[in-house]
Amino acid sequence: MSATADHAEERTNPATRLGFEPGQVVLEIGYDDDVEQELREGIEAIIGQELEDEEYDDVADVVLLWFRDEDGDLTDALVDAISLLDEGGQIWLLTPKTGRDGYIEPSDINEAAQTAGLSQTRSINAGKDWTGSRLISPQSKR
Repeated sequence: MSATADHAEERTNPATRLGFEPGQVVLEIGYDDDVEQELREGIEAIIGQELEDEEYDDVADVVLLWFRDEDGDLTDALVDAISLLDEGGQIWLLTPKTGRDGYIEPSDINEAAQTAGLSQTRSINAGKDWTGSRLISPQSKR
């Protein structure tokens, strides 16, 4: 695929920037009516299947964690998410952007990730109201 085609796909499908791959199992936690539907649909288009919900009883390649300030303790949520990952898996933590209801300070995200034993590898604009942080276990090679 050409660089121009890649760029066009990135504009039409915001999920391409998150690095999802066909066939991955993606477990979604924290879904509510405020999430970015376009991003969710884009992820499903890339992986070729629906996102798994919180009833899923196996490990996932990626946990997509929608988290707002009022959702409780972020460190606890990240520790719980780690237990749902296959070896080498990753967490995409999606939080409201600055000024939106439920906003979380970047320093709080970093502290919670470190306490949970995770490293933040990148941040992205995940839509109109959300930002995404890719979190991995330091031993992970991804």
